[in-house]
Amino acid sequence: MRFFRPRTGTERGHAHYIRLKLRDVHQLFNSMDPSPFIEKDLDEDAEEFIVSWAQEFPADDPVRLHIYLEQWPAEDPKEPIKTAVHNYFAHRAEIADLEFKRLLDQGRISLAIGLVFLSACLVLSKVLLGSVASTWAVVVREGLTIAGWVAMWRPMQIYLYDWWPLRRRERIYQKLSHMPVEVETRTKKLIVEAGL
Repeated sequence: MRFFRPRTGTERGHAHYIRLKLRDVHQLFNSMDPSPFIEKDLDEDAEEFIVSWAQEFPADDPVRLHIYLEQWPAEDPKEPIKTAVHNYFAHRAEIADLEFKRLLDQGRISLAIGLVFLSACLVLSKVLLGSVASTWAVVVREGLTIAGWVAMWRPMQIYLYDWWPLRRRERIYQKLSHMPVEVETRTKKLIVEAGL
């Protein structure tokens, strides 16, 4: 399997090409996946290459996948490959959406736990040590306050930062699930380039 550095349009909004050169069609898919052809997982290297290049391009620009096959199978592989690639990335988009929803659920639970713990720490510091002015009381009071706010770290991280990568990945997978997929034999391309 060989990967080509994508050629891009010079202006924003032009389609960007991602090109793969394969010996045969089976190199595109995970050989360990027993699913029917149009439901097979993509090969890990091929998926990483396609996704990484899609991330390099502006989010709103279209992408096209161009696959060159050295060995053309007996039956025309264009439609099965196109369907399999679209199915795979649509499934990956669903998984990314599910991960996003689970992260928000975890954020809600973490937020509830954090708020309860913070409230308990603040109430304890006021009730038990509110009027005591000794050094150890101040240390314990400040320690309880800090512990309460540390408990809020995880929900704040989820709601402020952790959801961005999941949403970005889901959008990329959705875009890839609709991208045009072109398949041709490498010998046909060589003949065209030679002007024959």
